[in-house]
Amino acid sequence: MSKPLAIVFGGSRGIGAACVRALTDDGFSVAFTYVSSADAAHALAASLAPNVARAYQADVGDPESIAKVFKAASEDFGSGPSLVVANAGINTLPGPMAQFPATDFRRLVEVNIVGAFNILSEAARQVIDGGSIIALTTSLVRHAAPGLGPYSATKAAVESMVRSMAKELAGRRIRVNAVAPGPVDTDLFRFGKNDEAKARSAAMSPFNRIGTPDEIAAVVRFLASNQSSWIHGQIIQPNGGLV
Repeated sequence: MSKPLAIVFGGSRGIGAACVRALTDDGFSVAFTYVSSADAAHALAASLAPNVARAYQADVGDPESIAKVFKAASEDFGSGPSLVVANAGINTLPGPMAQFPATDFRRLVEVNIVGAFNILSEAARQVIDGGSIIALTTSLVRHAAPGLGPYSATKAAVESMVRSMAKELAGRRIRVNAVAPGPVDTDLFRFGKNDEAKARSAAMSPFNRIGTPDEIAAVVRFLASNQSSWIHGQIIQPNGGLV
């Protein structure tokens, strides 16, 4: 029996790479995407067992690019996807609304909302009946923080899409959920932060630390498994007590 196929969008580093490793450990074949870090993506694939993971370049802002990944992965692995993880996203330098550059907000919208829409809409067409779709958002949707309103807003939009899709796809027994981490030690988290800012983020949890990519991947791994068969249309928040 062939392994079920998972497609992880934004899988070459950070939380995405941790998801790739966790899912291959759980018996999935994994196709994952990268934007420009080809060396890191192919090194990740090569570090895993032979023929269980393959990297594909994709621009999530281009729906045709997304469709090509689904087509190529299905052909390469011999089956349609049982699981799609929509992890691709960006952040920009934080700032108060009064000074936040409109160009930065446009970038956030194009990747975090339009890109997520492109992934999720294609996943709704391509995931096999009984499969699962998981989107990555943020606990900051529910924990207001100065300077992060535009970023949080784009992730709130993704959560709205997830909740609607859960109703739409229930007839095909496709479970749709989101994972909304608190601060996690990734390149995206570290972008634009000095040590003081990192310490403030750690202090937001009563454990006084930030999370790790593996801790978030463990939640994705659970939601992708049959152990979560009764979890649907939910926003799961691994955030160390932030919210």
